[in-house]
Amino acid sequence: MGGFRGSHAEYVRVPFADHTAIPIPEGVGDMSALFTSDSAATGWMGADLGGVQRGDVVAVWGAGAVGQMAARAAQLLGAERVLVIDRFDYRLRQAESVFGVETINYEQTSVGDALLEATGGRGPDVCIEAVGCEAHSTGPQYVYDQVKSKLKLEMDRPIAVREAIYNCRKGGSVFVLGVFTGMVDKFPLGALMNKGLTVRGAQQHGQRYIPMLLDRIASGELVTSHLATHVMPLAEGARGYELFKKKEDDCVRSVFRP
Repeated sequence: MGGFRGSHAEYVRVPFADHTAIPIPEGVGDMSALFTSDSAATGWMGADLGGVQRGDVVAVWGAGAVGQMAARAAQLLGAERVLVIDRFDYRLRQAESVFGVETINYEQTSVGDALLEATGGRGPDVCIEAVGCEAHSTGPQYVYDQVKSKLKLEMDRPIAVREAIYNCRKGGSVFVLGVFTGMVDKFPLGALMNKGLTVRGAQQHGQRYIPMLLDRIASGELVTSHLATHVMPLAEGARGYELFKKKEDDCVRSVFRP
């Protein structure tokens, strides 16, 4: 997925820095600017390339940093309602309190029923998948995907992608933001075709979005610093990754200061 080894170091090689390094505007702190390099740019791309229009109802699977940024991007692009789906209450509370989105805890509520109720029985106009290859679920599909991935018969768990396709309205749009690495099983191609859905996916386009996002942060309409729930020195990197991986101590993102 790239020819350069990690970036958690005291010094980092930046190839073609005159193109890839973007100046931070006055008044934008490092902790806010940091998230334009990944979460904010990725989330904005999902809402933008997903085709969010004014008045749309948008559903976002995942209330992590990328999911929250996709939700805020949808709001700024004119969505009338944005619903964020997750199972961790602390992430849902953060998304709701910071951005005022509606939330669905899929361990407590049927996602399909909630989305139909929110859209008058039609389904969301745009569905954004911000979970990726390690998606979780409460149903038998989770056991199925987990077993197949452990046996190397399937590389990723496309649970959230399936759910987005099944719940998107006819003629709607599904955008895949979560990271996937290879082949998946039980992909609902029939639903995709018969519902006339547009499905897209991409890695984030940094140079395209970051300057605009920095300007939006400077103007106050985009907030990102709340995502840094755990700031620690680089020497505690292993602990930061452990907190993030296991979702301990209400960790949304670990940030390391060299």
